[in-house]
Amino acid sequence: QVQLVESGGGLVQAGGSLRLSCIVSGRSFSSYAMAWFRQAPGKERDIVAAISWSGGYTSYADSVKGRFTISRDNAKNTVYLQMNSLKPEDTAVYYCACDSLSVGQYDYWGQGTQVTVSS
Repeated sequence: QVQLVESGGGLVQAGGSLRLSCIVSGRSFSSYAMAWFRQAPGKERDIVAAISWSGGYTSYADSVKGRFTISRDNAKNTVYLQMNSLKPEDTAVYYCACDSLSVGQYDYWGQGTQVTVSS
């Protein structure tokens, strides 16, 4: 069983920064592709950023390119999302997710952490 626990959300003014963390249980973290998703009220859950098992490949939604950075520390079983130049439209619940089977689908999810950006 894989468990994911996010932290680091909160209230920040537009233009500010936050860093989200996601600690993943299990001995195979270093083999998992990971991603961050977000869901705003009344909207679908969308992918924000993804990272390969090694950290050598990353991808981003167009809306966050140049502002957000995904990274991982396999020694700490942790994936991060550094969010800079935050905008009110970044307000959402942020979830980390794990592709434990390496099939391109995320099968384990965290409980989410709220990010609120005030204007």
